[in-house]
Amino acid sequence: MKKLLPLLLALGPVLASAQDYKIALITGKTGALEPYARETETGFMLGLEYLTKGTMTVNGHKLKVIVKDDQSKPDLGRTLLAEAYGDDKVDIAVGTSSSGSALAMLPVAAEHKKVLIVEPAVADAITAEKWNRYIFRTARSSMQDGLAAASTFKSGSVGFLTQDNAFGKDGVKAAKEALAATGSKAKVVHEEYAAPAATDFTASAQRLFDALKDKPQPRVLAIAWAGPNPMNKIADMRPERYGITLAPGGNILPVLKTWKAYAGTEGTITYYYGFPKNPMNDWFVAEHTKRFKAPPDMFTAGGFAAASAVVTALSKAGSADTEKLIATLEGMEYDTPKGKAKFRKEDHQSLQPMYHFRIKKDQKNEWDLLELVREIPAAELPLPIKNKR
Repeated sequence: MKKLLPLLLALGPVLASAQDYKIALITGKTGALEPYARETETGFMLGLEYLTKGTMTVNGHKLKVIVKDDQSKPDLGRTLLAEAYGDDKVDIAVGTSSSGSALAMLPVAAEHKKVLIVEPAVADAITAEKWNRYIFRTARSSMQDGLAAASTFKSGSVGFLTQDNAFGKDGVKAAKEALAATGSKAKVVHEEYAAPAATDFTASAQRLFDALKDKPQPRVLAIAWAGPNPMNKIADMRPERYGITLAPGGNILPVLKTWKAYAGTEGTITYYYGFPKNPMNDWFVAEHTKRFKAPPDMFTAGGFAAASAVVTALSKAGSADTEKLIATLEGMEYDTPKGKAKFRKEDHQSLQPMYHFRIKKDQKNEWDLLELVREIPAAELPLPIKNKR
């Protein structure tokens, strides 16, 4: 034993360096947000593969991903994150699909003093009043969505249809602030909040039509919806009778495919596979299409971006130590399928471009859906700092 002791001591650093980097990926794989969760997981794993050149290794450490389903339930999200940090001993966590669940998870990260990268939840409070120093977000925020949309509303009248939850309320609040921040002369004349699982929009749409029909042109009904989108049902009620046009927020490809009848309609989106032009996105689109017979989607791109943030931080920090990771992540630039993104030091929100799109009239195939009006650079999105550091 005495002879073995020096050898064991010498091997100590080697054994330690061979330990896995453990990552928890929490998504809402059960329920209405299941398509988003599935995309996030697919993008995250593809991102790790691309960024590690297939080795799934960083700094000589194997990456071990532990996937958990919070069912978009805040209490379960909180419990699963605590389990990941406490029982699974993960070094870093990523999640989740629901803003409500993500908000419930924030204090758990602070309690365990471990980094949580938020993807794809968008509620502004995540990097504002509910934020803490362990929280970083690769996803765009509601305010970034709002600022992008506001850049297309120069004047006239706007009504909002959204969900009666954290996502919807944050989204409309952000949109109103964004209109003011961008100097738009458009006026918000009505806000309509429907049950998150609503399928009948007759009454909501009629209230919006009545509020907009006599207001200054252009009259825009903006739709922000997570899950099955009501745009087709609203369009069936012929808002054009009142001189009202629809402005959909970006959505997943299976939803965008149902909008072919509305060629020329414009909106804003965080990602569409055909817009960014860079080597990472080229690989992403080609590889995803080869494996899944369809191009990557907006939440797939978000998962890929989260993987890039994780790999870049671990590589640059040279360690999974939380304080070293925080010091590295603050102000860190990292590559995404959209191009360069950067975590703002003040609130750890990722600054990134957005896209103004138009639904194509001439679509060459089932996925040829949108044309780019213009990329909206991060520099044109004056995102306020609202956290209490």
